[in-house]
This record gives sequence, C-alpha cells and structure tokens, in this order.
Amino acid sequence: MNRVVLIGRLTKDPELRFTPGAGTAVTTLTLAVDRYNSKTAQREADFIPVVIWGKQAEATANYMNKGKLMGISGRIQTRTYDAKDGTKRYVTEVVADEVQFLEWGNKEASFNNNSDYGMPNDSFGNAQYDDDMTPVDDGDIPF
Repeated sequence: MNRVVLIGRLTKDPELRFTPGAGTAVTTLTLAVDRYNSKTAQREADFIPVVIWGKQAEATANYMNKGKLMGISGRIQTRTYDAKDGTKRYVTEVVADEVQFLEWGNKEASFNNNSDYGMPNDSFGNAQYDDDMTPVDDGDIPF
C-alpha cells in the first residue's frame, strides 16, 4: 500500500506547466510539513515536493500561493533522470490525487461539516460571505 496524507504550507507559489503534445496541466509545489522532534522538544519542518495533475493542478495554481495551508493525499513516487551535466538524478515526490485548500485569500477558512454548500461558518454556525458575495433571500428570487 502506498498512500500519503499531508497538511502543510506552500513554501512558494505553485508552478503551473502544460505537457507538450496533449497539453495536460501539471503543477509542482513544495509543502512545509511540521514534525515534532522529541530529542530537542522543538517543531521542525520537512519540505515535501508535490506534483498535481489535471484540473486540480490548474485550480491549485490559480487559487493558492506562498504560505497558504493545504492538504493533499496521494502516493510516493520515485524517478530518475539524466541532468544536463551527465549525472543521474534521483527524485522522490508525492503525486497528489486529492487536494484540499485549507486557507483562502487573506483569511483562514474554518469549515463546519454541517455547513451548507461548503461555506465557512462563524463560531455561531452562521454562514460567512466574502466581500464580493451578497446573500440572497429565497423570497427575492422571481421563480
């Protein structure tokens, strides 16, 4: 079984590219994932390279940026390639098949499992709306 679940912060903005020929979107990023060191009683970070394919790759590149918190699940994959200087390089990375944006824009989004339509809730369970969204009363809809 090869399954990885990580939550961490982006170390820099995601890099979106498209494959030659088919034009499939691929985004690469690095997640800083916290780890507790029991010997020093300090938190440390591991920097994990992640690859995301397809529509999730495009959404990640469009909506996430440096410092934002995100969760991914996927598999660990290793590969090798020959560098320009002729040496063989070995790469270990996580290939994500599921991506969760845990922080949006300038404010942290805390989602309640009971919230309607995935909208963030305040501590009283009331839906919060972004500045550019206006709630509409069902009585105002003409149909």
